[in-house]
Amino acid sequence: MVTLQVPGAPALFQMNGVSKRYGGVNALENAELSVQGGRIHAILGENGAGKSTLIKIMAGVIAPDEGRMLLDGRPISFRSPAEASAAGITCVFQELSLIPDLSVADNICISNPPLSFGLIDRHAQRRIAEEALARAGAEDVHPRALIKDLPLSRRQLVEIAKALAWKPRILILDEGTSALSATDVAKVFLVLRRLRSEGLALLYISHRMHEIAELADQCTVFRNGRNVQSFASGTHSDGEIVEMMIGREYSNVFPPKPERTVDATPPALECRNLSWTDSLRNISFTVGKGEVVGLGGLDGQGQRELLLALFGVLRGTTGSVLVDGKPITLDSPVAASAAQVGMALIPEDRKTEGLMLPMTVRENLSFAVLDRISKGGVINREKEGLLIDEMVRLLAIKTDGLDGPVGALSGGNQQKVVIAKWLMRRPRIILLNDPTRGIDVGTKHELYQLLRGIADAGAAILFYSTDYDELIGCCDRVLVLYDGRILRELVGDGITQHDLIASALNVDGKTKETAA
Repeated sequence: MVTLQVPGAPALFQMNGVSKRYGGVNALENAELSVQGGRIHAILGENGAGKSTLIKIMAGVIAPDEGRMLLDGRPISFRSPAEASAAGITCVFQELSLIPDLSVADNICISNPPLSFGLIDRHAQRRIAEEALARAGAEDVHPRALIKDLPLSRRQLVEIAKALAWKPRILILDEGTSALSATDVAKVFLVLRRLRSEGLALLYISHRMHEIAELADQCTVFRNGRNVQSFASGTHSDGEIVEMMIGREYSNVFPPKPERTVDATPPALECRNLSWTDSLRNISFTVGKGEVVGLGGLDGQGQRELLLALFGVLRGTTGSVLVDGKPITLDSPVAASAAQVGMALIPEDRKTEGLMLPMTVRENLSFAVLDRISKGGVINREKEGLLIDEMVRLLAIKTDGLDGPVGALSGGNQQKVVIAKWLMRRPRIILLNDPTRGIDVGTKHELYQLLRGIADAGAAILFYSTDYDELIGCCDRVLVLYDGRILRELVGDGITQHDLIASALNVDGKTKETAA
C-alpha cells in the first residue's frame, strides 16, 4: 500500500502491521495507516471491513494482537479510552455513550469533571459544556437539559461536544453525522473545517459518499480487514471507490421501478386527517399494495411521529386509519402488528429500539413471532429453525453462529436482523424509519433490492429517509412534510433532488395538501 502525505509533513499518527482476531475471524489484518495533522482522512469500507476495530484500537477500547502504533514518532499503547483521550485521541462512536437521565453538562464532563474542594464545580462544568457545545455547533442546546429530553440529532451533537471537551489532537468520527439533519450536518462540517485549520487530525468514517467528496482530503479503503488503497480525495469516482470497498463491479444501485397501474381495490393503508399535538396536522394519504411511498422533508417535520402514530405508539391521536378499506383502531403496537392488520415498524435506532444486544441472534429473530411458534409457553424449535434459516438466506445475514450475541454483528447485519424478525411475521404494511442510517453501500444495495422485491410481492411500504438519493431511487411517490403537514406529493419523474429540496423548504410559499 502506498500512503499519501503532504510533502514534507511528518505523520502525527502511524499504525504498522496491526492485526486483531476474534476466534478464527480476522477483524483486522496487517493494517497500515498514516494520519497527518491539519487533514481530514476518510476511512471507507463495508460494515465488517475492519473500520470499527481500527478505531477501537486507536481509541483504547481494545488492544491489538500484533503490530504497533506511533504518536509523534514514539511507540504508544492504551489500556483504556481514558488513556487514549489523555494522549489526545478521542472518538465519537456511532453508538452514543450518553446517559439519558443526566444533564448535557454532566455527560460532557463525566469522565473528567472540574473539582473544587473535592466536589464537582458546577459553574466550571457549565462553562466547559458551553464552550464544547459552541465548538460542536450546538449553541442552542442548554447545558442543564436532560439527554432524554433531546431529539436524536441533538444527542449526536452533544456526543461530538463531549469529545471536543478533551481538546483532542486526533478526533475520530464514526458515522458522526448519521443522525443529523441537513442543517446540522452543514454546521458540523463548518466545525470540522475549523478544527482542521487549527491543526487537528480528523479521521472521518461515513457511508455517505457525498460527505466524503465534500469534506475529506484523503481516503483509505478497507475490505475484509485489510487496507486496499489510500488516495487523495477526488482522484477516484464514487463507482470506483465502491468497487474497491466491495471487491466487485458495482452498478444498478437501485432496482427498476415497475409501471404503476390503476388498482380498483382499496389501498392497503389509508390515513384521513390524522393529527397528534402540534406534530401532525390533518395528515391524509394512501399507500397501495405493491407501492413504495416515501416521506421527505427536512428532519423533524413529523415524519417519525407519523410512523409511530401508525404503529400505535402515540396516545391521543385523532383522525382515522383504514387497512384494506376498513377502519381500524391502532392503540398499541400489539394491535398494529396483529394478523388482521399486518403492520411492521423498522425503528430508527436499531441499538435501543430494534434489538436486545446481549441476547443471541436466534433469540432476537424469534422475538417478534413467539406467539406463532410457541404453544403453552413452549417454543417449537423445528418451526423456529425453519423460519430463521429462511430469513438468514433471504437477507444474507453474516454471522459466526445464531447463538452468539447480536451485538457482536456488524451494523449492517444488525439492521438485517431487525428487518428479518419483522419479515418473519409476513407483514402486509411495512413502516421504515431511516433504515439505512449507518449502513455500508453494499448492504444498502441489498436492502434496496429486498424492499422492492417485498413490494412487488404485494406489500405496502411507507419509507422515511433523510437521504434524498434513496427517496429518488426507491420510491414510487414521495410525500414531503413541512411543519407536521403534507406539503406536496411528488410522483414518478417529478421525484428529483431539486423538487425535494424546494418542497422541503417550501420556497414558493405554496401549501398543497394531498389526499391520494
